[in-house]
Amino acid sequence: MAIRYKVDIMAELKQKGYSSTKIREEKLIGQSYLQQIRHGDLVSWKTLDTICSLLDCQPGDLIEYVREADVNERG
Repeated sequence: MAIRYKVDIMAELKQKGYSSTKIREEKLIGQSYLQQIRHGDLVSWKTLDTICSLLDCQPGDLIEYVREADVNERG
């Protein structure tokens, strides 16, 4: 896929004080979306919106477009 995360979302959330447990308990992001994030799979716009709100950032701070040729060269 040509769109990928630029940062480790879970690490960034944890740095801001949002552990997986806290996120689940406060029902901020569903468990299935947390799994998708851990595996580097893209999530819904609504979830991305929530992440941006929690991290006080823009979507472009989290995701980037990489040409398919560049992705294939990197492995």
